[in-house]
Amino acid sequence: MAHPYRIREIAQQAGLSTATVDRVLNGRAGVRASTVAEVHRAIADLERQASQVRIGGRTFFLDVVVLAPDRFSREVRAALEAELPSLRPAVIRARFHLREEGSAADLATQLDAIARKGSSGVLLKAPDDPAVVAAVARLEDAGIPVVTFVTDVPTSRRVAYVGMDDRAAGATAAYLLTVVAPDAGGVLVSLSRSTFRGEGDRELGFRAALRDLAPQVPVTVVEGTDGLDASMFATVSTALGRDPGIDAVYSVGGGNQAVLAAFDAAGRTVRAFVAHDLDAENLVLLRRRRLTAVLHHDLRTDVRRVCRAVMQAQGALPGRPGSQPSQIQVITPYNEPAGLVDEV
Repeated sequence: MAHPYRIREIAQQAGLSTATVDRVLNGRAGVRASTVAEVHRAIADLERQASQVRIGGRTFFLDVVVLAPDRFSREVRAALEAELPSLRPAVIRARFHLREEGSAADLATQLDAIARKGSSGVLLKAPDDPAVVAAVARLEDAGIPVVTFVTDVPTSRRVAYVGMDDRAAGATAAYLLTVVAPDAGGVLVSLSRSTFRGEGDRELGFRAALRDLAPQVPVTVVEGTDGLDASMFATVSTALGRDPGIDAVYSVGGGNQAVLAAFDAAGRTVRAFVAHDLDAENLVLLRRRRLTAVLHHDLRTDVRRVCRAVMQAQGALPGRPGSQPSQIQVITPYNEPAGLVDEV
C-alpha cells in the first residue's frame, strides 16, 4: 500500500509497535488479519487528516471509542476530522474504535488496551455500567483523561461530559408532540439501550413533561435494539401489534427508517414523530415530511469542546475541563441548517 508516512507515524496512529507495522507493510507472515486491517485503517486515517498532520505544534492522540449504529459513528468521525485543522497550532490525531454492538465488558477491554498503549485522551460514548466505570478509573490512573460524549457516565472519573441536557431534550420532545397531536392515542418511545444514561434521562424528561401536558396519553417504551434497523423493525412491529392506539413516536435511540417501516407494514399512520440527531438518514426523512422535528446538537462544536477538554486536562490550555450542556436545536423542514448536502 503506497503512502508517504514513516513507520513510526503509522505505528503511533495504529497504537502498534514499529516492528509489527514493518511486518505488515512488507507482507511478512505471522501477522493476524485484524492487525493488518488496523495498519491499513491507520494509514487511511492519516490520509484523511493530512492537512492537520502538516501543522506544527504539540501532537495529541485522541482515541474515539463509540458504541452506536454506523450512521451515527460516521457523523462523529466526519465532524472530528472536519474540526482538526481548526485546532492549530496543536496537532490532534484521532484513532477510531467504533462498534455497532458489544457489551460493557467489550468496551472495558478496549479501554484497557488504550491504557496499555498510551493516549492523550479518550472520547467515550458508552453505557453507564460498572465495568465501564472501572475501566475509566484505570485510564485516569494511567494519566489518560476521559471525556464522555452524548451520553454520560456520571459516577466515573471522567474529566468532563459533552452533550445536551437530556432531560430538557426529552421535555422538549413531549412539548412538540403534544402541540402537533394533543389527542394522540399513544406514544411509542424507542431507546437503543436503557443503560445509556443520556437515553434514560431523555425518557425521564419526556414522561415528566407529558404528565403535565397530556396525562391522558399512554406511553409504550421499546428498548434493547441498539438502534439497529432489523431489531428495531421487529420490536416496533410487536409493540404496534399489541397496542392499536399508538400513533406518535419519540425516537430516543435512532433507527427511524425501521420505525417508519414497521408503521407502514402495519398500515398505520404516524401523526407526529420527534427524533434526535440530523444525520444523513434523518435529513432525508425530514425533507420527506416523515419526521415532524429533529432535536439536534452541532457535532462539530461538541467534538471541538472534547478536544479542548483533553488539552486542558493535559495542561496544554489554561483552565480545567468542565461539563457544559450543548445547545438543543429544534430542526423542522423549514429551518434546515445551512451547508447540508442535498438529498440523493
